[in-house]
Amino acid sequence: MSTKKIRIFLADDHQVLIDGMKSVLATTSDLEFVGSASNGLNVIADAVKTKTDILVIDINMPEKDGISLLKDYSQNEFPFRIIVLSSYDDIKLIKEVMKLGASGYLTKQCAGEDILEAIHTVANGEFYYCKTVRDKIFASFANPQKNNSGSNSHSVLTERELEIIKLISMEYSGKEIGEALSISSHTVETHRKNLMKKLEVKNTIGLVKYALKNNLINQ
Repeated sequence: MSTKKIRIFLADDHQVLIDGMKSVLATTSDLEFVGSASNGLNVIADAVKTKTDILVIDINMPEKDGISLLKDYSQNEFPFRIIVLSSYDDIKLIKEVMKLGASGYLTKQCAGEDILEAIHTVANGEFYYCKTVRDKIFASFANPQKNNSGSNSHSVLTERELEIIKLISMEYSGKEIGEALSISSHTVETHRKNLMKKLEVKNTIGLVKYALKNNLINQ
């Protein structure tokens, strides 16, 4: 029995990039290139027509840019998910793209090595952001200043646990934390429970108090 292939549509105004992406997609047997566009005018309609599973779009395109496409996407129910490919890693742009419903965000610098992983991750219903973008998202949530008080009381926490507790303390939901760190909501919840047990607190409020006491977030 043949496995259903993941159908990919590419939208970018640089033909060299489209050709390069097609070559990368051709290296994996479960992916199928179904079409491309050099402007954003009819991308949504073409993606629907070709029964696309994953639409990869550039932010900057003639006639209709990626943000406009995402606004159309967010206002309707389409049978595909979107990965944004961009030269920019500005945090405001990244957050806007997230709010508009994109399932992934890659900078063009890391697209070559990350695009296959991104497509497979998004096709499985999860979110994918390349390392550059994840670092930007996390830096916008967390305190950029390290605790220099001399206290090492949070050394019992792993790096991932520190990331989780900081984002919890910034009042982000499990889903939002999962999106920021490219992990599932279930994994976030597991970390939350482990943190409460390790720090001997009863609930999320206890985690927030711990983070404030140890200068893990901006106060």
